[in-house]
Formats: sequence, structure tokens, C-alpha cells
Amino acid sequence: MRFKTLSRLFFTFMKIGAFTFGGGYAMIPLIQREIAEKRGWITEEDILDIFAIAESTPGPIAINAATFVGLRVCGFAGAFLATLGVVLPSFVIIGLIAFVLRQFQDIRAVRWAFSGIRAGVLALIVKALASMYGQCPKSGLSYTVMALAFVAVAFFKVNVLLVIALCAAAGLAVAMTAERRSGT
Repeated sequence: MRFKTLSRLFFTFMKIGAFTFGGGYAMIPLIQREIAEKRGWITEEDILDIFAIAESTPGPIAINAATFVGLRVCGFAGAFLATLGVVLPSFVIIGLIAFVLRQFQDIRAVRWAFSGIRAGVLALIVKALASMYGQCPKSGLSYTVMALAFVAVAFFKVNVLLVIALCAAAGLAVAMTAERRSGT
């Protein structure tokens, strides 16, 4: 049974790594569908937490998410195989693409194909944003923190880790203040 689950982890994340273009953020909808909806390894409620943790730890979000899910499902072996599964296709594909692009990089059709891929990746990122927004708490504080975090990262190039830490501090401060006011 454990071998079967380990192999499913590996091949599920290998499929995610092989068939998702555009990096970790573009993988979010596929990871969500595969691990929560299809396999039931993680609940829908845990998805937002997983991606928050995966984003706030060093390294690519898809690799961190794969490691976290693998660890939760099958311990260290699961973490290792899920991470290997999500990384292996990219490693092989990037090696092949680098070789091929050197030969064909000046062909207009190749440049157009990559423009189309970029547009598709943007659509996947917007879909992930909409999905995560649906699970976020709706309050004035949430909207304010969201807007300030976006402005800090997008326009002032503030380090993402600092922004996440400040957002966490803001959430803790509000929760502690509300707790004190309610007397619990």
C-alpha cells in the first residue's frame, strides 16, 4: 500500500511538472485539482495554507508545495519522491529546450509560439488568483493588507518574504486586539 501511494505521489507530481508551463504559480490550479479534488490527499481548506507556506519558504512554490504534500502523505520518502517528480521533467525539458533553441532561436514561428505560451500562463495565474481569492477572508483589513502587499511588491520591489512577515504580523496584531476586546 505504501509503495503504491509513493509511486502515485511521484507520478502525480511528475505529471504536474511535465505538463505545466510558466513556473510554480501556473502549477497552482493543477496541484489543487490533483491533490485535493482528484486524490483527496489534502483538503480544499488546507490548499490556501499549503500555498501560503510554500510561498513563504525559500525556493520555488511548486517544489515547496510538492515537498509539503509528500511529507504529509508519506513522510520523508513521500517528500523526496514528490519533489523529485515535480523537478525531474523540468530538468530534462530545460536541457532539451536549451539545446533546440540554440539551433532555432531566430525562427519567427518559435518566438510566436513562446508568446502564445506566455498568454496561456497568464490565464492560469489569473485562475489561481481567483480561486485563492474565493478562500480568503473578506474584510476591510484583508482588502487593505492585500492592496498594501501588492503595492509594496509590485511598485516598490519590497522583498516578498518581508511582505509576508508583515502581513502575518498585521493579522496577529488584529487577532490579538480583537481577542483582548472580547475578553477571551
